[in-house]
Amino acid sequence: MTISTPLKPSAELQKNPLISFGRGICTYSEVKPSDIEPAIDFLLNQAEKAVAHAIDPSTPASWDDLLEPLEDATESLSRSWGVISHLNSVADTPELRAAYGGMMPKVTAFFSSLGQNLALYQKFKELSQSPGYAKLSTAQKKVIENSIRDFRLGGAELTDSQKPRFAAIQDEQALLGKAFSDHVLDATDSFVHVVTNEASLKGLPEDVVAAAADLAQQKNLQGWAFSLHFPSYYPVMQYSENRSLRRLMYEAYVTRASELAPEYAQGKMDWDNTSNMLEQLKLRDEEAVMLGFKNYAALSLAPKMANDVEEVDTFLTNFAQKAKPFALKDWQELSAFAKSELAIADGLEPWDIAFASERLKQERYAFSENELKQYFPLPKVLEGLFGVIQALFDVKIEAADLPTWHADVQSFSVKNADNQIVAYFYLDPYARPGKRGGAWMDDARGRRELPNGEIQVPVAYLVCNFAPPVKVDGVLRQPTITHDDVITLFHESGHGLHHLLTQVSALGVSGINGVEWDAVELPSQFMENFCWEWEVLEKMTAHAETGKALPTELFNKMLAAKNFQNGYMTLRQVVMSLTDWRLHSGVDLKNAQGQAVLDLSRSIADQFNVIPQPALSRWINTFSHIFAGGYAAGYYSYKWAEVLSADIYAAFEESAKLTGSVLDVETGKRYRTEILEVGGSRPAAESFKAFRGREPSIDALLRHGGLVTQ
Repeated sequence: MTISTPLKPSAELQKNPLISFGRGICTYSEVKPSDIEPAIDFLLNQAEKAVAHAIDPSTPASWDDLLEPLEDATESLSRSWGVISHLNSVADTPELRAAYGGMMPKVTAFFSSLGQNLALYQKFKELSQSPGYAKLSTAQKKVIENSIRDFRLGGAELTDSQKPRFAAIQDEQALLGKAFSDHVLDATDSFVHVVTNEASLKGLPEDVVAAAADLAQQKNLQGWAFSLHFPSYYPVMQYSENRSLRRLMYEAYVTRASELAPEYAQGKMDWDNTSNMLEQLKLRDEEAVMLGFKNYAALSLAPKMANDVEEVDTFLTNFAQKAKPFALKDWQELSAFAKSELAIADGLEPWDIAFASERLKQERYAFSENELKQYFPLPKVLEGLFGVIQALFDVKIEAADLPTWHADVQSFSVKNADNQIVAYFYLDPYARPGKRGGAWMDDARGRRELPNGEIQVPVAYLVCNFAPPVKVDGVLRQPTITHDDVITLFHESGHGLHHLLTQVSALGVSGINGVEWDAVELPSQFMENFCWEWEVLEKMTAHAETGKALPTELFNKMLAAKNFQNGYMTLRQVVMSLTDWRLHSGVDLKNAQGQAVLDLSRSIADQFNVIPQPALSRWINTFSHIFAGGYAAGYYSYKWAEVLSADIYAAFEESAKLTGSVLDVETGKRYRTEILEVGGSRPAAESFKAFRGREPSIDALLRHGGLVTQ
């Protein structure tokens, strides 16, 4: 066995928090922008040394000699860079952004050169053909198999004359993706609308008004202030009786990061993402063609479950056609209600939809989302979520004391039946300036067996953007979240469980690593189902003022409303998926210019959607999933994986008929063993069949969503 000796950091570098945490947990609050360049430069040098050792002819093509040292060095780099990337998402400052952006070209160049390294590619192929390969574990073999595939997709087989351009494409895409995300954050953070007339707040819930007063105070403004962060924006759309206020907020929201933002959203032309989107698409197309694919959609399928471009397009088109009649019925009912009951005689406008929908739901089911929200204090919801996880998967979740990046962040340990810590996770629950919108789970550390035989336990980030606690009459209220927020929390926890409960010890396929992109949403969407079960909700609800659990009468109303407007919502998501898919498979990008991206999104909406798009809508300019979030030619995976997750949850429903509980221990044990523990060590289709005993069926998803004609 040959040894690659790691570089030793200088005494000064040993104090750098991006170096000193080693295999442990970073002290996030100590990271300064000035720490980034020296730490990453050192780790890049160390990784480059490991690559040189790996490709040295004297280094044997074995797991211990080739994979382990390389993995050690690249993991150290990835983890420190991951800390910086995470802080850029949750604690953005101009200085951090500049330091992060300044090092991005170097990091991108390293990983691009790694994927193009022909000598390293040959070493991996040599290992796959060696006698020692047969002695490796299934997971180790999958790591090597995936690596060989990724070398091909990374340009290792390109000619020397092509490789510089391929590397430049990777660099440009990384910078454009970061710029897209920065523009969306800046466009969201910069807007503030002040209301000084209390009468203009009519219809808004008390906690929303209190939050608006808090925001105004924070910004040294008089009155009530509203932002485009979702917890501030959406309640206005949902509850405000002031139609002009709804219109103002809507027009600002849908024109963020576009050429219309200076007019409607207090934005800057520098934040316009129009050309950024087109440039990203052209670069992706160029990359695909260089690798021998017809388009980027075809390239993206190489590591996924779906077989070809046409299969995905047909899947989405058929889904749209199934959902459209239900969506049309939803729209017609809403329009008729708005005309007869809300005196909106001139026709529903986009800024009326959420408001009219909430009123129709109240009329039809006799409850409001705000009434329901009072039963979901976040601490009680977490107690209920942890109860589900503990019951199904035989683990215990306890508060931990890990270093954090903000006072609101919580940390937890996950212990097995023997009281051993098997994982940790963070929860960053609230929206705030400098924090990217949306919700996500990310990998802070992966599970792997270390060279000394010890197991490195995984760590995950769970990030949400719930409304923070507010003071009402001088008293700080405990934070309550909507039922949609509860679903979001369960969704992200599903991703977390996939990462945290893995039993795979090879880093490249442990947890979420190596899982096909169109299957990665399976565990997250699976968890959402428990948010509609009485035995779960009864234990995770407590009214914010009375402490009483959710009444069965309100639960029954909520359940009756579960599929309220689901036809419209399903069609909306499918249209977004088709937009993404056809942007990467059906556009002549060589001749595309100007508003080509917007034009395609409009043509798909016109073909499938039932709600007319307003001329000023530039929603595509903030579609961060596909332009900054890794879902390019992959947004369809939400619906693809939902077929799998609904079918898997149906097994719990079947068990409940026999045991009386969806929290069936035996079914939970099988799910943990066949889905969560195996991570990416085998194809997702095999994992599904191992659990369900057959191929997936769409029937459960259609039934759950009420998309079946009675």
